[in-house]
Amino acid sequence: MSISLRLALPTARPAPPLRPRARNAGCPPAPPASALRTDALRGCASLPLTQQPLCAGAARPCRRRGSAAVCHASAYLSPPTMQWVSAAAAAVLFLAKGTGIHKPFLVPLFALQAPTSVISWIKSEYGLWTAFLALLVRLFFSVPGDLELPLSTMLLVSVAPYQVMDLRGTQGGAIVSLALTAYLAFQHFTRTGGIGKAFDQGSIIATVAIICITVINVILLLPLF
Repeated sequence: MSISLRLALPTARPAPPLRPRARNAGCPPAPPASALRTDALRGCASLPLTQQPLCAGAARPCRRRGSAAVCHASAYLSPPTMQWVSAAAAAVLFLAKGTGIHKPFLVPLFALQAPTSVISWIKSEYGLWTAFLALLVRLFFSVPGDLELPLSTMLLVSVAPYQVMDLRGTQGGAIVSLALTAYLAFQHFTRTGGIGKAFDQGSIIATVAIICITVINVILLLPLF
């Protein structure tokens, strides 16, 4: 007699299909993925930007000091740059023809407003030798009158005592420079026949130089108060 045994192994039943949940009437439908990405980008754009440091020579932003905002000028309007422009305008007036100003007043004005590097060079050994040779030539040869003023300027800066040169960059020196500039501007516009004639072809270069020196002296004086 043979006995056969059969084992009943349980078979895995297939999972029932998921039924969609019923949406609540009060909840809005879920936004698509593209809308989520758009909202994320909008959120990033609305974040406050961190202020980045500016490069050297660029204008520094305004900062607050107490209840007042203090703004910094760019490198293009820095005092050394304006001193170079003033010195160049004074050199133009040394040689300009279309003006009736008393040009010896430009000598102390140049000494007070010239850049520090120019003053240091004039007071150095090279500047002293240049002034000595120019004076030696002036003694034995005839020199045009327009070239005597630069020589006088170098001699004045070379022999000026330190008490006088210490006025550079101070409120007193700025007031003296502005007074000299105002007197030269008055002379120029009076002797050329008015503002309209000051911009004629023969005197427009001197007029622009006078205006540059006047505006620069006003700008340099304002921070000292």
